[in-house]
Amino acid sequence: MKIYFYSKPDCPLCDEGLSVLKLVQEDVEFDFEIINIEDDDKIHEKYMLMIPVVERDGKVLQYGNLDYVTLLEALQ
Repeated sequence: MKIYFYSKPDCPLCDEGLSVLKLVQEDVEFDFEIINIEDDDKIHEKYMLMIPVVERDGKVLQYGNLDYVTLLEALQ
């Protein structure tokens, strides 16, 4: 399973969200790619007010203040 984690540098909420995603990864097997929204204008416009964003198969699973339980349930 491939997950996309949208974030940007110097974003404390993104750092916290990445930690939560890594905790979930200990219980559910998946790969993830970190995408810097500042590298692509289209992605930046889409997610700039939502980051961090966790996406799978084009569907946003969770954004903003990520929590373990919601992500775990979405990825199982």
